[in-house]
Amino acid sequence: MSSEQGPDERPRRLGSGYSVFVGIAFLVVIAVAMLNTFGEDDGGILGTDEAVRGEPLPEFAVPELLGSLEGDANVFQESCASDREPCPEGDRQTAACEVDLPDVIRVCDYFDRPLAISFWFTRGGDCLPTQDAFDRVARRFSDRVGFLSVDIRDDRDEARKIVTERGWSVPVGYDADGAVANLYRVGVCPTVAFAFPGGTFRNAKIGSEELGEGQLVAEVEALIAESRRREAGGR
Repeated sequence: MSSEQGPDERPRRLGSGYSVFVGIAFLVVIAVAMLNTFGEDDGGILGTDEAVRGEPLPEFAVPELLGSLEGDANVFQESCASDREPCPEGDRQTAACEVDLPDVIRVCDYFDRPLAISFWFTRGGDCLPTQDAFDRVARRFSDRVGFLSVDIRDDRDEARKIVTERGWSVPVGYDADGAVANLYRVGVCPTVAFAFPGGTFRNAKIGSEELGEGQLVAEVEALIAESRRREAGGR
């Protein structure tokens, strides 16, 4: 199994402060100290255990890789930075799924059906064969499952070239500073996360040996079947 480290090796908690800037009106999170992350108690890498099964997917909004919007990911989970009501003026913020700009991918827009999210980067490993397979599987199941790809901290022009030359049809978001990777605890390339309708985490697979086309098809088919059972009340 592939075990390359993720592209962002900063500690998950960076202290109590955080800094924010606006790039073409796109709200950006630089630090992740105040985020609701998967497996906050154990801090393990996504895909190495089932501790987060059944948890809601953390929300994020990212620029489309092939789009014109500049800026990093918005990973705010709430529209207020504090629990005070009404929210003080200085604590107001735009939550990820409230971002309303062109050339933006919001993960919550995919919560209406089963979802597969592929995280990839080009440094330290070869994720591209898995991304090729992911795109082929997406074409096969796109009428029943949502598919989303997220590139983590690659040079944007190089990543765009890869997507264009390989002819991928899956929407690709650009996680410029690794905020989404931190949020999801992505530490291996490739990583694919699977979620039930409504944005509830099912499982994740990591490493090229677990993410060939046959394995991806099997995971997607299992996701569809289990989603149907949940909808029918057989949870």
